[in-house]
Amino acid sequence: MSAQQALPDDYDTSVFAVPTAHCAGCMSKIERGLNALPQVASARVNLTARTVTISHDPLLDDQRLTEELEKLGFESRRKRRDVAKPFSAVKPLLGPLAVAAFAGMNIMLLSVSVWSGAEGTTRQLFHWISALIALPAIAYSGRPFFKSAWSALKHFSTNMDVPISIGVIVASGLSLYEVIVGGEHAWFDGALMLLAFLLAGRVLDAMMRDRARHAIDAMLGQAASGALVLGKDGALSWTAAEELAPGMVMRVAAGERLAADGEIISGSSAFDQSLLTGETTPVSRQQGDEVLAGTLNLNAPVDVRVSHAGRDTTLAEIARLMEASTQNRSRYVRIADRAARLYAPAVHSLAALAVIGWLIAGAGWYQSLVIGVAVLIITCPCALGLAVPVAQVVASGSLLRAGIMVKDGSAIERLATVDRALLDKTGTLTMGRPVPDTAALDAMSEQEQRLALALASNSRHPLSRALADSLAGRDVTPLTLTDVEELPGVGMSGTFEGRKVELRRPEKVSGTAVALTVEGGPTRLVTFADQLRPGAAQALEEMNRLGISASIISGDNADAVDRVAGELGLTARSAVSPADKQEAIADLQAEGGRVLMVGDGLNDGPALAAANASMAPGSASDVGMQAADFVFMQDSLLSIPRAVRASRATMRIVRQNFGLAITYNVFAIPLALLGMVTPLVAAIAMSASSLIVVANSLRLVRAAR
Repeated sequence: MSAQQALPDDYDTSVFAVPTAHCAGCMSKIERGLNALPQVASARVNLTARTVTISHDPLLDDQRLTEELEKLGFESRRKRRDVAKPFSAVKPLLGPLAVAAFAGMNIMLLSVSVWSGAEGTTRQLFHWISALIALPAIAYSGRPFFKSAWSALKHFSTNMDVPISIGVIVASGLSLYEVIVGGEHAWFDGALMLLAFLLAGRVLDAMMRDRARHAIDAMLGQAASGALVLGKDGALSWTAAEELAPGMVMRVAAGERLAADGEIISGSSAFDQSLLTGETTPVSRQQGDEVLAGTLNLNAPVDVRVSHAGRDTTLAEIARLMEASTQNRSRYVRIADRAARLYAPAVHSLAALAVIGWLIAGAGWYQSLVIGVAVLIITCPCALGLAVPVAQVVASGSLLRAGIMVKDGSAIERLATVDRALLDKTGTLTMGRPVPDTAALDAMSEQEQRLALALASNSRHPLSRALADSLAGRDVTPLTLTDVEELPGVGMSGTFEGRKVELRRPEKVSGTAVALTVEGGPTRLVTFADQLRPGAAQALEEMNRLGISASIISGDNADAVDRVAGELGLTARSAVSPADKQEAIADLQAEGGRVLMVGDGLNDGPALAAANASMAPGSASDVGMQAADFVFMQDSLLSIPRAVRASRATMRIVRQNFGLAITYNVFAIPLALLGMVTPLVAAIAMSASSLIVVANSLRLVRAAR
């Protein structure tokens, strides 16, 4: 049965880890190779997670898929989890980079004497010392390239690491030959410089990818690791989250997070769902109500019958939405993808033509090989490889000094092109901290303020805490109460001098409020408002000047959202789910918009990942900060237009870097083909082009001013 004959519902979806995939060329090769199989409906590589997701005919088993990936030159293993387990792509490269750079610098110091005219025994001594340093260093530092190249060649294929490996090995071999026969030149320093620059580029890229991978892990960490399960005999036993199943009954104590979705069958309590909905006010849940994994039980123990566990929970679904959205969407990566298909065969062809042409012209095999090696080295795409990551790192440093942390370097490119902005309300446009109305507090007598503080200080409810903080800031001291108790979802009560005192949720009051009642006295209503972030209005004006139109999209209630929208003059959507936010972004993108999402909660995670670029405040949840491309540490929303301006400046520099790199190749390649460049000069020219790109990128040091 072929993929064309099978119905979509018949397809299986398998996820394989491909740890050796590291560039756009790898991504293109895997996708093209697997999609060419008649039993594969689609194959999509996620470079950030180092995985490939394959939709395929069920008859195409794991072993066959593994074999097909091996034929393409990639080791693989079937993943048994739905989301990727983070790993570091940087650590394996740091050792080779350090060795290549250190050995290269030492050999260059030895080469100074040779360049200065050292001859005879002195020159030979320096050459032998260089060889003793270089050969082990090249063998160690070149492993990432040699291993990748060999994996491709043994399957009769090629990749970008093949010409690099050939150039390094042949240059090292010819250099050793020169040392043995007492020749004048050796190019060990050129080979090591080449490896050092290539490794530096890969480290910079891997650093950015490692940061992006931690979002999924932070997301899953919001659920409890397990729960106390009530058996049929009434006994309680601890059960790990992955072993929970529908029908089990969890006993969730106050202060615990839920490990699975379910329905309350006994008890009632208030639940903090801010990570899922973005709404800071806890919600009351009674018997028969649904509660979700990752939410926090605030007040009282409840028994919950599990409805969805493990990968079927709402939390896990949000995590999958986030992982599905972490594909690298950089236009320059797509350019690199196309260039990768042509680079290896083009360079091989140029080098081969150079060798054959010079042999036909009467040059010896040694001179012809030297010219071929020079072509391989001088065409190394170091400058092109550094054009983007170096600019990203310099701009990231500038933004960090301005209080804006860059989590994903490729997002700088995407942020530079945004023309729409969707902003969450609670914790994003506002500070996310309810503040009691000053006039309401002023209307209370001193005794009422002290009684309100006495009750509020005994509760963990966010509104009680906000009220207690505000009253304490007025130097109010609490009175002593007796019989203090808290009714979940209702409020606090106590006794003062024989009179009952209550701090309760008022009935039939729109908005967020509490009511203080002292027996025999009037009811004092205290309303709360979430203050706008500093600079909110000015930031929106600057975004408008930058050509970015903004609107609000929030999981909070309509009254709260409409109030903020009215203050800022924005359109708004309220009470939306995480999937709704993601759908809204997809709709705007389908219309040609390039969307910036700014949010702070777990409910914003999929939207932050799906948008063209995303930002979160430093007060955001762990998931919000991990999922976002940018995190601004200051309270002011002016960080948003500042980041946009810096990103646009960065992309101007990136385009200049590409122009410089292309210009270098236009002039350097003909010189190498004509035999006017030795491997050493080729390495120096290649390094010089890289340094020019780096120097141009350093102009971004003050990009975020």
